[in-house]
Amino acid sequence: MTSALITGASAGLGRALAFALARDGWTLTIDARHPGPLERTAAELAALTEVRALPGDVADPAHRAALVAAATEGWPLDLLVNNASDLGGSPLPALRDLEPAAYERLWRVNVLAPQQLVRAALPHLRPGAVVVNLSSDAGAAHYETWGGYGSTKAALDHQTLTWAAEEPSFTWYAADPGDMHTAMHQAAFPGEDISDRPEPETVAPLLVALVGSGRPSGRYVVADLPAGNQVSAA
Repeated sequence: MTSALITGASAGLGRALAFALARDGWTLTIDARHPGPLERTAAELAALTEVRALPGDVADPAHRAALVAAATEGWPLDLLVNNASDLGGSPLPALRDLEPAAYERLWRVNVLAPQQLVRAALPHLRPGAVVVNLSSDAGAAHYETWGGYGSTKAALDHQTLTWAAEEPSFTWYAADPGDMHTAMHQAAFPGEDISDRPEPETVAPLLVALVGSGRPSGRYVVADLPAGNQVSAA
């Protein structure tokens, strides 16, 4: 039995990834902040696999503890996907306008929560398990108004590869999925038509392929994955 924990799994890439793994027979533990969408997602997934769903905020230590406990009850964990993220407002503010409370929230969700979830899950990870932290091109490039979100994703990239150096018995991926047609991406571009972006359902299989690829720990651009063995760590 292969088991995965996916945060932020009621919408977007997290939801698409949950269904892709469910179709491959993975047992799932998922979470999201809003109970209604999470319950609907869990009900659909239950037709495909065993699923445990816990509503809550990954910034909440009590929720993180409950999430790891649920994910590891009865079996070790094969895959942890830190997908839940906070964007930092819509429209995105320039750094000069980014309020302390909003910036602190970004760091608690996008950096602290993944580190603490991994820390709690480490004793329960199966040897050879994979941890995926969802990155962004905003963590590697510099765009106006993306400084708050992008700096947290840059920190998450650094964190991921430090985990790889410290815990080499597991595989660690900072995975940049690229732009997608999601509600979160739409919030970053209010009023604009982003329908030309790839749907998350087309990106999720590439992420599943990365998880099973045996590639070394590193930062990967998911859009490069169709090149097969030509993919290189970024």
